[in-house]
Amino acid sequence: MDCETLERVRGSLMDFLGTRGLRRTIQREAIISAAFSTKDHFSAEELLDKARQIEKSVSRATVYRTLPLLVESGFLRELDLGGDVTVYDPNFVEHPTHNHLICVDCNKIIEFEDTNMELLENCITRRLGFSPASKAVKIEGHCDELKMHGSCRHQKDKAS
Repeated sequence: MDCETLERVRGSLMDFLGTRGLRRTIQREAIISAAFSTKDHFSAEELLDKARQIEKSVSRATVYRTLPLLVESGFLRELDLGGDVTVYDPNFVEHPTHNHLICVDCNKIIEFEDTNMELLENCITRRLGFSPASKAVKIEGHCDELKMHGSCRHQKDKAS
């Protein structure tokens, strides 16, 4: 996310937190900066590590209290990509209609957008008499890198 967009998001999030009676703190600023200065999906613990690199005083409790607020604001999405760890996606600000391919072997996540997906979703929902409120497309499969080379640079992530 470019600096201008990050500042816009930061300002909107601080306004949102203010409507909840929460004040602007160095810790919340660090969490927001850490969350939106990456395009990578992250867990709460990974966000904690990133935020502590910005501000050492960020606590685990503050991260776990702030994440649901960031999700509620609509700037951050909580994703169930399988496994036992919830991940968060900061990329919906710039790409609100993207979808995910997930490798079941190495946990690699690839985001994609395709106008054909949107057309297909619209056709399906209309045909079945639905007006979509939200959508999430997750396709699980096996990445070619592992199949072709017998190993994958993302494979180590699965064990952690």
